[in-house]
Amino acid sequence: MALTGTLKDFGIAEILQLIGQQAKSGVLHLTNRSDEIHILMSSGSVVSAEYAGRKSREKLGAMLVRAGLITQAQLQVALDVQKRTLRRLGDILVELGMVTKEELKELTALQTTETVYKLFHWKSGTYDFEPGEVEFDRETVTPLRCESMLMEGFRQVDEWPMIKRKIGSTQMTFERLKELELDRSRAAWSPPRPAAPDPDPGDGDASALGRNEWRTYELAVPGRTVEKIADLSRLGEFEACKALFNLVNLGVLSAIPPARRSAAAEVGAYARDWQQKLRQGATRLLATAAIAMALASLAFFVTGRGQALDPAGAHAFRDNRAEGFLARYQLERIRGALEVYRLEQGHYPAALPALVETGLLAPRDLRYPWSQEYWYRRDGERYRLLPPVE
Repeated sequence: MALTGTLKDFGIAEILQLIGQQAKSGVLHLTNRSDEIHILMSSGSVVSAEYAGRKSREKLGAMLVRAGLITQAQLQVALDVQKRTLRRLGDILVELGMVTKEELKELTALQTTETVYKLFHWKSGTYDFEPGEVEFDRETVTPLRCESMLMEGFRQVDEWPMIKRKIGSTQMTFERLKELELDRSRAAWSPPRPAAPDPDPGDGDASALGRNEWRTYELAVPGRTVEKIADLSRLGEFEACKALFNLVNLGVLSAIPPARRSAAAEVGAYARDWQQKLRQGATRLLATAAIAMALASLAFFVTGRGQALDPAGAHAFRDNRAEGFLARYQLERIRGALEVYRLEQGHYPAALPALVETGLLAPRDLRYPWSQEYWYRRDGERYRLLPPVE
């Protein structure tokens, strides 16, 4: 079965439904501008979804760390093994005993569903189904029926706008307005079941809370953000936000918007960040200049070309190539100091000694490695900086 076209003519729902009904196997390639998603299908079910634009935090290893199943140090050990063996990261983590096969299966399924649900927000794009047998690890991958994923995808599209009216930011935190006796049997983590949603809580009674609500209630401690709750709950962003939305509606939790920084504070933070970067750059340039000076000195004494003395000790000639070599690095250091000065004062200095007065440079830096100071002239919002002529 050859299936190729645009999403405007044949939507993602129709494509998945057709492949699912005919129980086909192969890879469904979808492209939207710079985004690419490749869905692996086996007998009409989704077994994997690869997202070309997947951010580092959406990769399997990062998801396991954010869910609290492994530490960053454990992930790095597994990644080092992967580089040497080229094996799949999940297999390595299971073999090292860092995660169980069941935990790996759950996070793999969550990664796949979160990737597929992105497609329901695409307005345009192209698709191309490449039929063929697809291999996958049946011990760590749960095939997901297309019908279930379609139902969940449409539900998310319908409910997201309502949820975002109250859970409008992943940086929101919560305050508990009611202390409930935690139902540990329902708060314990279990695999998401998007096709069978929990009963809709509506009377404020703890008995009305579903599995997802109990789980998010347990995790909604003061100061913990929506993003962190979604990670730890292993429910996915939509299910976690919906559960928090229900808890807010029931009066169990109170949503606290993230603190907003003033424009002045943001400008100040930006300026401090650039100032730090420039100072670090100046430090690196100084270290480079020191190394270059050492090398130049070595060449000076080995070749004897810096200056020659006659038998009486009189000066015969001077070669300025060593100074010119070092001056290139010193010029970069002065330029870095000039940029820091402009960032702090709003303009370049009228003369180089101003850099000494503000503590950005030492007096010797204005002439090193020459006997005369560097030539400097400010021209409006620009400047000219040249080495002295000797």
